[in-house]
Amino acid sequence: MHQRGYHFAVMSHSSIPRLSATARPAYADRGSGHYDILLTLMCVVVILSNIGGSKGVQLGPITTDGGFFLFPLAYVMGDITTEIYGIKAARRAIVMGFICAILSVLCFWAIIALPGFTDPYSVAHDAALKMALGPLWQMVLAGLCGFLAGQFTNSVIMVRLKATWLERGLVGRLMGSTGAGEAIDTIIFCAIAAPVVGISSFGQWCNYAFFGFLWKTLAEYACIPVTTRVIAWIKLHEPSYQERLAHEDVPS
Repeated sequence: MHQRGYHFAVMSHSSIPRLSATARPAYADRGSGHYDILLTLMCVVVILSNIGGSKGVQLGPITTDGGFFLFPLAYVMGDITTEIYGIKAARRAIVMGFICAILSVLCFWAIIALPGFTDPYSVAHDAALKMALGPLWQMVLAGLCGFLAGQFTNSVIMVRLKATWLERGLVGRLMGSTGAGEAIDTIIFCAIAAPVVGISSFGQWCNYAFFGFLWKTLAEYACIPVTTRVIAWIKLHEPSYQERLAHEDVPS
């Protein structure tokens, strides 16, 4: 059975027989250690990318922010979660990520509001802390609106394609859902976050949005060989996924 599960993840289109009319997509139960790990990683990445995103970064002609190398990982986690556990589990992970992000904003607000020492070093330190973390609520708002819309679009496309193709075409599902989700996410996020980053002109905004979308999409595409192997490994080691494959009579 384990070998069969791996076969689903890596087989080519030509090697798969015609789909049964009664076959349904298989999903694992989310009450497992693998889901917990994915959920934790997504929450950490969302919080760190929001903090890093408050810093504007100029890499040659490219305008971006300090969270550019982190945020694609959140989508990779979302893809893995959706493929293995389904849209309800992915939605729970998204919501939990931003509950944690909102909690981080409240914690930073409380830290900034607490009275500090009065020596020159402490005064300068507190001012820097306020300047760095004070606008974080706007980054969380930008991330919340963009990521919810983009990740939900990403998840819906993945589950609908899986309902049609079952275990086939994983790479195509990942690429198609990524492009649509990242486009929606980037436009919404950049529209809200641009003032925090320090972007003041329409030209800078276009640069920020275009290269943000291009980078995040290409980064996810580059991760697809690793993503597919992680998905295959988790499917192999999720007993409930293997049981669903057998129960739903998914063609091998």
